[in-house]
Amino acid sequence: MSKTFRYGLFFLVPLVILLDQWSKWLVLKTPQLNALSCLEGTARCGKIEISSLFDISMVWNWGVSFGQMQSDGIMRWVLVAFQLGIALGFGVWLLRAERRWTGIALALVIGGAIGNVIDRVRFGAVADFLDFSGLHFIWVFNVADAAISVGAVLLFIDQFLMSRSESSAGTETET
Repeated sequence: MSKTFRYGLFFLVPLVILLDQWSKWLVLKTPQLNALSCLEGTARCGKIEISSLFDISMVWNWGVSFGQMQSDGIMRWVLVAFQLGIALGFGVWLLRAERRWTGIALALVIGGAIGNVIDRVRFGAVADFLDFSGLHFIWVFNVADAAISVGAVLLFIDQFLMSRSESSAGTETET
């Protein structure tokens, strides 16, 4: 991967963060969702029905993926430090990445992680609102979560499938 492409990926990181924070800003300012009131526990979180497959449903996630490892108090800051550590480690990996797909995947994960860290620092929880429960799975997420998930899948494909095909192609040409 060229240096220009690699450094260009560092523009993907703030793009993911901006899209994530912008979408959350829209949700937080939508009265029907009661976002800040339900964070404080003074009202129920709201929902806007869009279709039988997709809705906008305000949910505060106090944990990590799928609401696991609920955190409050000092654990909130431990989780922030952990997420920032992962983002930093992936940033170093991004600087050393040789394949384009590795770089794209890492940039998506870094941007998503930082987007969620911003929420955790500001609110103590992450704002989730994209609700596809009509597809028979209950998972409400946000743009940052989507970037992390897509990045993780791309990273898996790149590291395990693409690297295997490159190494098998390399062994065939050596013989």
